[in-house]
Amino acid sequence: MQQTQSAADGFVYASLAQLMALEHRVRGLSFLSRQPLSSILSGSHASRIRGRGLSFDELRHYIPGDDLRHLDWRASLRYGKPFVRTYTEERDRSTLLLVDQRMSMYFGSRRSFKSVVAAELAALSAWIALHAGDRVGGMAFGDRQVEHIRPLRSRARIEALCAAVIRANHRLHAAGPDIDNQDQLDSVLRNCLGAAGHDHLICIISDFAGITPQTLRLLRQLNAHNDVIAMQVYDPIALNLPERGRLTVTQGEVQVEMDVERRQVHRPLGEFLSGRLRDVAELLRRSQVPLMMFSTEEEPLGQLRRELGRLTGRPA
Repeated sequence: MQQTQSAADGFVYASLAQLMALEHRVRGLSFLSRQPLSSILSGSHASRIRGRGLSFDELRHYIPGDDLRHLDWRASLRYGKPFVRTYTEERDRSTLLLVDQRMSMYFGSRRSFKSVVAAELAALSAWIALHAGDRVGGMAFGDRQVEHIRPLRSRARIEALCAAVIRANHRLHAAGPDIDNQDQLDSVLRNCLGAAGHDHLICIISDFAGITPQTLRLLRQLNAHNDVIAMQVYDPIALNLPERGRLTVTQGEVQVEMDVERRQVHRPLGEFLSGRLRDVAELLRRSQVPLMMFSTEEEPLGQLRRELGRLTGRPA
């Protein structure tokens, strides 16, 4: 059911104005690294955010002060004079944001719903990429629909991407149909694999519900020629299930109220929720995709600042 603008309180539903206003809050943030990084959780592999590469500009005579590492020895020997190769920084790079707005994201026990945190992270990432000179696009996907936004370098394109995220966000509703579409995440990754090509920055913003053995293969394929970052959104209840009280769990039309004081409820539910986080961490460790984790308990911007500090080797 479509939500009205008045229902967009910024905690259960996001608004387009809320996402567009985040442009002025990303100053000093960057996805480019200064040093090799390790996966934030596993620490078992090294990787690097490639950033924009260097493209060959021209071959010219050596001028005192030129970097000797750029000497072209073959040309220098051929002509009997020193020549250097000059390079310019590639500025035409695309950033693709895959933004999860499935029913599994329509939950939050603290500050806001996972779906709203994902929308905010998408906008923050889009503004960071635009300020770095990247073209920005992506996919906003729910359980049934996927909306594609082709990358361009413009504020209007970011507004179009944010609007697509908002449309998907506002389709979420507790009374919505119970949809069993377990392979939707893999389907989006396959679509991205066909669209990305080489040297893209791909940010996957999701709770990673419904991962399959195919997910690992797709992530590895994406990561082979692109920079891929996983932004996992989770609710603190997955790490610290309350000892007492009643918890309502919903999946579309079905709602179940459980007494978490009962041992036969508390232990398996806690193991299930925390186990899903471990499964995602293990999957991403094996795919060599760096993982950033975002709680619904805290404003996304502060968390993104800290996670980028760890990911890129820059101070937070």
